[in-house]
Amino acid sequence: MSSELPKITVAGENSVIVYFSERPCTRTSSLIASTAEQLDIALASKIIDLVPSYTSLLVVYDVTKIDYLTIEKAIYAVVSTSSDKPLTIGKSIELPVYYSLETGPDLQRLADHTKLSIDDVISIHQQTEYTVYAMGFAPGFAYLGETDEKIAMPRLATPRAEVPKGAIGIADRQTAIYPAESPGGWNLIGQCPTAMFKPNQKPSTLVEVGDKVRFKAISRDEFIQLGGIANSAVGKA
Repeated sequence: MSSELPKITVAGENSVIVYFSERPCTRTSSLIASTAEQLDIALASKIIDLVPSYTSLLVVYDVTKIDYLTIEKAIYAVVSTSSDKPLTIGKSIELPVYYSLETGPDLQRLADHTKLSIDDVISIHQQTEYTVYAMGFAPGFAYLGETDEKIAMPRLATPRAEVPKGAIGIADRQTAIYPAESPGGWNLIGQCPTAMFKPNQKPSTLVEVGDKVRFKAISRDEFIQLGGIANSAVGKA
């Protein structure tokens, strides 16, 4: 970690942003997750919200219970403790994917773009263990990195008006699963029948920042048995 990092910047009258590094990596992601967990434990009711991102953590606090200087001191103390020990934060999860032209309308175009076969694209996508770098733009939407540069591809020039729940996409060197039907501009290569967001459960999201994700190809029959809906990834352009 740079000697200038972490860096704490005021983000509002009751919030600060803690910057951990200049670019995302597995260690940074783990350190952010560890810091968020420890701050939540150490400050309890004094914290209103903790929002992790690729290289930073937004800390929103209750000004009636803690002031800026105290929160700053607490953050540095937690980061110092976390960075001096091995980081083991994060669970590992394997998610099933039905890779096909039926559920991945951009699969052929991505293969053509990368000069690979469809089977090669699918194989490469499964080989990587991805780190959850950030959560958003919708509840349960996890930004996973980094995709092998062999299958990297820019976002669509014109986003689709509708992308179905469970659709798996690639954008540059990131991959993600759409947790609900929404507009989107990622290149769709398949679909996952596993729910990424369940608002009535705790935790409501299947993964969190710092977690590890692997994908495993399944057949069309397995996809349907697990609750997948065939022909659901042909979104409107």
